[in-house]
Amino acid sequence: MHEPLVLPKRRPMSINILDDDDGDDPILSVVNIVDVFLVIIAVLLIAVIENPLNPFATQDVIVIKNPGKADMGMVVKEGKELKEYKSSGQIGEGQGDKAGTAYRLKNGSMVYVPEIGGSK
Repeated sequence: MHEPLVLPKRRPMSINILDDDDGDDPILSVVNIVDVFLVIIAVLLIAVIENPLNPFATQDVIVIKNPGKADMGMVVKEGKELKEYKSSGQIGEGQGDKAGTAYRLKNGSMVYVPEIGGSK
């Protein structure tokens, strides 16, 4: 008679995550650095979009730099055109009509109230 075939016992297959050698792979460090740079780029793009002088913005903007100081300046953005005006520190004179009244509030801020109609 034939003897039955006896197979050796196999060890059950186990997945041991703790013995994984992926921690030694140098390419994973490069992937992590790329992820960090992607986050930095996203933050910079958000900062550019939120900037009032953003070249892609459609609204007109006026930015006053150093208000009330000797080196005060103003940047005016109309469409895609930027104009910069700097204070010369001199008092100008000329002819014109009263355009409105400015009031200084108790908190130090200024409010401009334009005149309705215009007086001559």
